[in-house]
Amino acid sequence: MRHRKLLCALALAAPLAIAPGITGCGDSAPAGGSRGTSPAPATTSPEDLCTALITKWGRQIYDSGEEIYGDYQSMGLSNGQYMILRDTLDLARAERERQGAGAGRELIGREARERCEKRYRHGEPSGGPWV
Repeated sequence: MRHRKLLCALALAAPLAIAPGITGCGDSAPAGGSRGTSPAPATTSPEDLCTALITKWGRQIYDSGEEIYGDYQSMGLSNGQYMILRDTLDLARAERERQGAGAGRELIGREARERCEKRYRHGEPSGGPWV
């Protein structure tokens, strides 16, 4: 529920963040024509965001010893990312049986990175961001 509230708050705030740029009400350029040298805002690549989400949820679920709970949307995941999470947890649990809890936990980060990079190797996944 907490995640849904956060997502709703972000969805409501997004239009306010982009409105000045669309309406021309944002910082205007000085008379000389140059806007200055401030850097562009930092963005997170789709593969980095995917990796962070899968690693966060994967380790949380792995450490709790529980099965996956809730639906993928309440976790902020797409269906494709949820499938990566499920597969990664299966591999991590098998690794825990072979090599111990630490090895399974490390596998989550490696596997999430590899699978997310593969998923987003051409930018957005085919079918849109929620697939």
